Amino acid sequence: MPEPNHQYLAELVTRFKRQDTDAFAELYALTYNKVYNYARHYLKDDYLAQDAMQEVYISAFRNIDKLSDPTLFIAWLNRISFHVCYDIRQKHQGFQDFSDPELLELVRDEHPHSDPEALAVRSSEIRRLRRAMEELPFQERAVLSMRYYNDMKLEEIACAMELSRSTIKRYLASAREHLARKLKG
Repeated sequence: MPEPNHQYLAELVTRFKRQDTDAFAELYALTYNKVYNYARHYLKDDYLAQDAMQEVYISAFRNIDKLSDPTLFIAWLNRISFHVCYDIRQKHQGFQDFSDPELLELVRDEHPHSDPEALAVRSSEIRRLRRAMEELPFQERAVLSMRYYNDMKLEEIACAMELSRSTIKRYLASAREHLARKLKG
């Protein structure tokens, strides 16, 4: 699904601030897939992702008047999503399953059913990548997830995590380096 037009979203935000509740329904319809996919990937649980989505949109609904620049709605929503998912994750510590197929693209086998040996190797690589991801510091895991799973831009990640763009770049470079080192051995 293509990224919604930021100007159109800004118009919807402005309409909602003027008490047009249909505008918020449309904001939800245009963004819920992205929010759900992020929450599902981050939390690794469909039910927790649904809870997170509900909290994200309740928070957005209640606090939209605090959004001074309506063109930044997506970045603002990303920030809310990150904080809500982070809080839920903290409450449900101990679950760190990084086996999501989209995240594991670098070990993808084009024909996994045609070659049992290749399938066994792929399974081993997935386990290695999962273990390597689990060993990364939280910030590095979060940045990798947002960048490569959610295809977020560095500016969006920086805004969501309330960090500078250069800090996000450092986390990303460090995470790549750590993963490469762990996967080499």
